[in-house]
Amino acid sequence: MIRTGEEAVAWIHTRRKFGSRPGLDRIEALLKMLNNPEDDVKSIHIAGTNGKGSTVMYLRCMLEELDLTVGTFTSPYIESFYERISVNGQPIPEADFVELVNVFMPLIEKLDADEHLQGITEFEILTGMAFYYFKDRVDIAIIEAGIGGLMDSTNVVHPMLAAITTVGLDHVDILGDTLEKIAQQKSGIIKKHIPIVAGDIPENALAVIRNQAVRTKAPFYSENKDFLVDYIGFDKNRNERFNFRNHQFYLKDLRIPLKGRHQTENAGVALELFSLYCQHESIRVNENHIREGLKKVRWPARMETVSESPLIIMDGAHNPHAMRRLTDNMVHEFADIHIHVLFSAITTKNIDEMLEMLQQVPNIKITITTFDFPSSLNLEDYAGLDNIDGITIVDDWHRGLDDIKSEMNSDDVLFITGSLYFISQVRDEMKKIH
Repeated sequence: MIRTGEEAVAWIHTRRKFGSRPGLDRIEALLKMLNNPEDDVKSIHIAGTNGKGSTVMYLRCMLEELDLTVGTFTSPYIESFYERISVNGQPIPEADFVELVNVFMPLIEKLDADEHLQGITEFEILTGMAFYYFKDRVDIAIIEAGIGGLMDSTNVVHPMLAAITTVGLDHVDILGDTLEKIAQQKSGIIKKHIPIVAGDIPENALAVIRNQAVRTKAPFYSENKDFLVDYIGFDKNRNERFNFRNHQFYLKDLRIPLKGRHQTENAGVALELFSLYCQHESIRVNENHIREGLKKVRWPARMETVSESPLIIMDGAHNPHAMRRLTDNMVHEFADIHIHVLFSAITTKNIDEMLEMLQQVPNIKITITTFDFPSSLNLEDYAGLDNIDGITIVDDWHRGLDDIKSEMNSDDVLFITGSLYFISQVRDEMKKIH
């Protein structure tokens, strides 16, 4: 019997040893023992290489403006493990999570006793918990896929709408080494007659998704064709501004607090989903619901300003696709100031490519470090970079952060980026200090 949240989370973490194991057999068996709660939860399914979490939050905040109770299942967490299963932005209470674990433990033991179903993973268990928890609690649940889509445990869901935000090279060992192969995996979430929204995706990958939509007779809506995001830029409060147009409405000068042009594109995908939801439910779209919802979005470690003086921004650019978005933002929106970067990542990502992108940014100083995590980068592998002008290697990120802050001028900016696990640790320490 688990009695505390700490014990419950520790039990969940014991499943990490099974790593990522794509496939639906284990999650389907687990949900069957729970009388398939996923069938009783109205849902929206969101996949993509990057931008999933931000899109979930934009959509959640707009749906809440309709007085709906909205569940969200997201990963990884930044502030609290419990935030992965949330209702109206509030993480599952510790007592409820403890109760969930006590319900699930005997079920997992049964699965582990079956050689065909043993070894269910942490993510699979959390997926099952989310559906079980959301049943009879929420009006709508927004479910963020983990890796890929086709064989991701969240793909047991039967959603009313689905979206693929972006397609880039990530998890190539599991999903394939080309955009087309990865798009094939992502498009596995497309189900018969269920509308699918596609974000700003390269044409070769988009063609794969479009073809799957045709095969499944799924209504298909893509950015730059069925809906348009017209980027304007920063306002004086550093909110991003953009216009949005689709077949239902045209809204000018929308504003979001999350920074970066890519965030307006994520908001565009969410807006198209919101528009389709309102159509489906025969709800008249209210412009104020959209503006107020977008304004309320908070999403830690996604172009998040954590300090104004000095200016410190955290962004979980944890793969090359996300790093390209970040460096584009650096070049276009911070072109006239000195940029400092504190970077660390995990070894399953293409670290060399991410560092090459950072080195191409003008007026940049890069500090490479490591952190307390099983697969964090080994600094010895990058020792040769220490001789390159503008790059420093520091074995203790606390010291690296202090050194950078001590040499920053009032008009400099520091980006803390790389692994979301790294950013989570830095963010936690900075909160303790302040």
